[in-house]
Amino acid sequence: MSGAAAACILGCAGPSLSVEEAAFFADLRPFGFILFARNIETPGQVRRLTSDLRTVAGHEAPILIDQEGGRVQRMGPPHWRAWLPALEQALAAGQQAARVLYLRNRLIAAELRAVGLDVNCAPLADVARPETHKILKNRCYGFDAATVIAGARATAEGLLAGGVLPVLKHIPGHGRAVVDSHLDLPRVSAPRSALEEDFAPFRALADLPMAMTAHIVFDAIDPCAPVTVSPAGIRLIREEIGFDGLLMSDDLSMEALRGSLAVRTRAALDAGCDVVLHCNGNLNEMQQIAAEAGPLQADAVRRAYNALDRRQPVDDADLGQMEAELCAILRPHAHG
Repeated sequence: MSGAAAACILGCAGPSLSVEEAAFFADLRPFGFILFARNIETPGQVRRLTSDLRTVAGHEAPILIDQEGGRVQRMGPPHWRAWLPALEQALAAGQQAARVLYLRNRLIAAELRAVGLDVNCAPLADVARPETHKILKNRCYGFDAATVIAGARATAEGLLAGGVLPVLKHIPGHGRAVVDSHLDLPRVSAPRSALEEDFAPFRALADLPMAMTAHIVFDAIDPCAPVTVSPAGIRLIREEIGFDGLLMSDDLSMEALRGSLAVRTRAALDAGCDVVLHCNGNLNEMQQIAAEAGPLQADAVRRAYNALDRRQPVDDADLGQMEAELCAILRPHAHG
């Protein structure tokens, strides 16, 4: 990463770059990119797109995807495996849940690396609750901190072994949200002492290279702003949870946030996020973000280098054997 890239991670509109997008990205040099289902057709097409993105950015930009498995899975059949929701698979595996999550994510990592993707927006360290909104609930790994810690650690290790960087989310915890932050702002009124179980998994996984904020208000932390744009919220992440990796916002276009995209960008960076994330690939919106983002700041550059240095060579695992082991564990729990 020669020179300071722009403090943003952006998407593109389709399966290939337009002339306008290529010129915009070449001028801006965003830190990274994120792909969605709209960008995915075939393995060869995805390989060309990831190569083109890095070429126009002028550096080995990390390219992210949300490939949790289950409902949040941007790559699927016929070219890639389909997965059950993580919570469903973890509950079915019982005592072997952590091993299942490791195997699942090692196989996912292989599919990502094969098409030039090197960052997966997982693991989730959110603790599920009976009242957790359905947009999140079955994506979690369990209903208590210890189970979530084991599952999230196994997920991260599976990705890292396959040469893919994990992104810890949604820091400092989204499990108490009872509304969908894509559409509204979740607010948690639980006292500070009750939040310790929510924060504990993130504290246990604070060594991971990257994390994504939660668009959520904790009255006990900052009743006036969601964590993403709250200096008090980011201070909690840095000082109390102890996360010193690269911190990205969740998607700035989500309705949990208020104000223009320029206002949201400036608020997130001023609060202490290292980079902002924008996902929908709308060029006009990305231009608004670019006008405010500026280059990565000194601490962000350090964290970015440290994160990218965690990209490790792919291990020599026998993927066929891993898939067979995964099937063998889950077969007794299969329905029908």
